[in-house]
Formats: sequence, structure tokens, C-alpha cells
Amino acid sequence: MRFLLIFIFLWFSVSVSGQSEQLAKNYMQQGSYEKALSVYKKLYENSPNRINYILGVVSSHQQLEQFEEAEVILNLQLEKNPNNLLFLVELGHHFELQQKKELANQYYQKAITGFDENNINQVFSLGQTFEKYSLLDQAAIIYERGMKANPGSSFNVQLAKIYGEQGKTEEMLEKYLSLILEQPNYRNVVQRNISEYINEDPENEANLAFKKVLLKRLQQNPDILYNEMLSWLFVQQKEFKKAFIQEKAIYKRTEQGLDNILNLARTAIQQEDLKSATLILNYVLESTASKDLKLKAHKIILKAETETAQQQDYQKIEEKYKQVFEIYGKSRETIGLQTDYAHFIAFYQDRKKEAITFLKRLLKELALSRFQSARVKMEMADILVLDQKFNQALIYYTQVQNTLKNNFLAQDARFKVAKTSYYKGDFKWAQTQLDVLKSSATQLIANDAMELSLIISDNSFEDSTQTALKIFARGDLLTFQQKNQEAISVYEQILTDHKGEKIEDEAFFRQAQLYEKEKMYDKAKLNYQKIIEFYPTDILVDDAYYALANLYTSVYNEPEKAKELYERIIFNHANSIYYVDARKKYRMLRGDAIE
Repeated sequence: MRFLLIFIFLWFSVSVSGQSEQLAKNYMQQGSYEKALSVYKKLYENSPNRINYILGVVSSHQQLEQFEEAEVILNLQLEKNPNNLLFLVELGHHFELQQKKELANQYYQKAITGFDENNINQVFSLGQTFEKYSLLDQAAIIYERGMKANPGSSFNVQLAKIYGEQGKTEEMLEKYLSLILEQPNYRNVVQRNISEYINEDPENEANLAFKKVLLKRLQQNPDILYNEMLSWLFVQQKEFKKAFIQEKAIYKRTEQGLDNILNLARTAIQQEDLKSATLILNYVLESTASKDLKLKAHKIILKAETETAQQQDYQKIEEKYKQVFEIYGKSRETIGLQTDYAHFIAFYQDRKKEAITFLKRLLKELALSRFQSARVKMEMADILVLDQKFNQALIYYTQVQNTLKNNFLAQDARFKVAKTSYYKGDFKWAQTQLDVLKSSATQLIANDAMELSLIISDNSFEDSTQTALKIFARGDLLTFQQKNQEAISVYEQILTDHKGEKIEDEAFFRQAQLYEKEKMYDKAKLNYQKIIEFYPTDILVDDAYYALANLYTSVYNEPEKAKELYERIIFNHANSIYYVDARKKYRMLRGDAIE
């Protein structure tokens, strides 16, 4: 019982101290330095050896310009703890606050001269203290000497960060590469950090430096890591053929399979470089005996060609599908290709009945797995929506939802149930499905569900008849059906007949996106400008900034205007999904870093 009481007392004391320290920190942040000093003094009296309490009292005095009091405490601590060199740094900083630069440097130099470079803990704590006050040169000296004296230790993370801030790009990159060699699981973090310096421009200073460092290391030590990082760099620069050369080298040396090369082809397609993707996928077809990989390659390239083709190309694409089926047959193994083929003839050639018959045959004649059957049914339902046979589509979506509960495909099916209900004007049922998805689905589906839910709720509140919302849903259906000109006209009806209503900015944005698809760029630009001018505080304004900025760079060649729009996202919309891309593109246009 006695030990229990002691434990409770100690726990209570620690808890109270923690609360008091947080209170003092809050006072410091609010600029209430006298209150902070009062709390820190009490903590210091109860625990005179706690570093954070000592420094709390010192910092409070310094903020109040009570420099003599702060200096007394620091000197006292140095006398008591002559081996704790962080107090030398603190004294140096203390004098720097008083513009006594020469005296400050003397204390910094004492710390550098006196530290034990064999003591890893001291190296770490002293380096951190210098970093705390942005004394980067001094911190670098500490870490460098610490690593030299202790070959098994690593301060690559700290040094890379410091070199980056100092503008020593090559040195920073060297340290990051050394870090990955030591700890391969840091690769994603390192790539994220390096991407703060490099951009799409191969002639950018940091890009050139990274390429130089990697090639030099490859000559000295042909580690596969350097090929992988070169490939990654070329992908950032959208030089997919160069990345392909590196991936081929990796494949030949490791024989780990062609998955990375397939992924590179997918990335090239996403960036609309179909020529490079075709080159890469042809290599896959030539280099493997694996039927599965060959089918994947055919599937990727045919889908990409379909999405970028003009109407006069459709017959050629259909012939390619038939050639693949002649070679590999129409069996379970080619079910993905067969589903894509049905999508192609329905959505691109308006052969909806033929596509449905084709898919029904697959379900009837092939012994498909649950997942294969579900994917076929999803495609059938999509085509039925395309044909405005909503009730039949809902039956198939619901079957998928019930067959594969809690699977991604089931969530996608639920979202499509909501979307189909929305198309047919059953907004209440659509909202019910969306409410479930907003909290339980994968992030991508949850975001889509949230967007559609907001459109329905926002435009049902003001207009109980939901007249404008019904027209808007009709426009969305026409967009799904790829009837772009008709959809543009429907959104125009909203802009004419429902001017000033909540749905207006949504109509402007949807219409602008279609204008871009139809290469009517001036009209798209005007719509985005209207959103920015008339709806500056609404949810779509960052979408409009980003879309318009991209138009200024890719179509109008007006980088200064684009830069201004990216800047607005960076400084006014930090939570935007476009924030990271906007910052990267801004830096590329400006030619330097933005912190």
C-alpha cells in the first residue's frame, strides 16, 4: 500500500509539472513573458537540474531584456556542469541577442574546441543546439568531426539538411545517397526531400547536380541504387526514354521481373507520352515469355491508345484487339482485355447492345472468379448507365456490392449506385449512399463522395424543387456519355436561367473542363476567371486557380500570370490538394526555392 501511494504521488507530481510546463510554453507563444517567467521559476525551484526549466527561465528573462539575470543563471550552470557544452552555445546566443557578435563567437568556438568528438551523445546534443539557433556552419563542423571520429555513426540526415539550407546542393545529395545506402527504408523520405530542389527542367541547377553525383558514383561503384535513382530523376523530368534505359539496365542485372518497366509505361501514359510508353511496352512483349505479362502490356497500350484516339483510329484499334484475341483466345486469362474491349465498342463506337451481349456471354460461358464476375458486372452496369437504363444498372451495381462486401470494388459499386441515382434525379437515395461512403471508403472514393454530396446538399437547401440540380445532373450524365457539346449547352442553361444561384460556380467549372477537352481554351479561361472574380471564397476557387495557371503555361505561354496564380494557392490555400504541385510549378517558373 505504501509503494502504491508513493507511485500515485510521483505520477501526480509529474502530471502537474507537465501541465505547468505546457502552460509556460503557451504564455511564451502568446508573448506573456512575465507570466511564463513566473511559471518557469516555480518549476526551476522544484527541479533545478532540468535543462528545459533552466532554459525556460533564461529565455523568459531574455525576452524581457533582463539580460543580466539570464547571464547569471547560464554562468552558474556552466560552473556546475563544465562538461555540458550546450551552455557555452546558450551563452553565445545570449550575447548575440545583445548584438555582441565577437563575444558570441568566442563562446561558440569554445564549444567547438572543447567537445569530445568520440562521444556520440555529446556530438548529437551539441549539433542540435547549434541547429536550434540556425548556426549551420558550427553544427556542420560538429557532425562532420563526429562522423569522422566514429566511422560506425551516421549524421547524414542532419548534414544533408544543413547542406541544403546552406545551398551546398552536391554535398546535400551525397549525404542523402549515403543515407539510403545505410538505411534503404529511408528512400521515400529522401526522394521527397530531394524533390524540394529538383523539378521538371533537366537544366535546373539541382537536377544537373543530382545527375552528376549519380553518374560519378556509378563509375566508382556500380551499385544498382544509382541506376534506380537516375531512373527516378528522369521520371521527374518526364524523360521516360532515359528512365527506360536505366530500368533496362536494372532488369538485366537483377532479373527481378518487368513490373517496374510496366509501371514506367503506365507513368508515361499518365503524362501523355504515348510514344515512350509504346516503346517500353514493346520491349516487355519482346523480352518475356510470360503470357500474363504480355497480356498486361497489351491491355495497357490498347487502353491508352483508345483514350487518345480520334474517331478515324477506332477501326485500327478494334483490329488490334482482334489480333490479341486470335493469339491469346477469349478465356478467363484474357477477361481484363475482353472487358476493356466491351468498354471500347460501347463508349467509343456507340455499340451498346453488342457490348452488353458480349459481356453476358462472358458471364454465362466462362467459369469466372467472384472478382472477375464483379468486374464484368461493373462494366455492364456502366454501359447500361450510358444507355440510360438506370434501374438495370442499379441491379448489377448492387450485386457487386453484396458479393464483395468491404472490398474496394464494393465501395466503387456503392458510389456508382449513388451516382446513378443522382443521374436519374433520386437525390435522397444518392445522399444516403454517399453518407456511408464519406466515412468508410478509401480516400479517393471518399473524396468523390464528399464532392457529390456537397453538390446535392448545397443545391437542395435553397431550391426545394431542385430544378437547377436536375439540369446539372443531366449535364453530368451527358459528360459521362462523352456528349461534350450537349453537356456544354446544358450547363449554359443553368448559367442563363439560374444566374446567381449556388450551383452557378459548379456549372462554370464543369463547362470550363469540357471547353478544355474540346480545345476551346479562351472560353475555358473566361469561365475560370469568372469563378475567381465572383466566387473568391467558395470551395472551387483553388481548382480554378490551378486550372487557369496550367492553361497559362501549357497553352498561352504566359508564365508570369501562371506564377501569380500558383502563388495564391501556396499562400492562401495551404490545405488545397493542389498545394504541393502548385509549389513545385511555382518554383520551376521562378527558378529558385520557396520556403
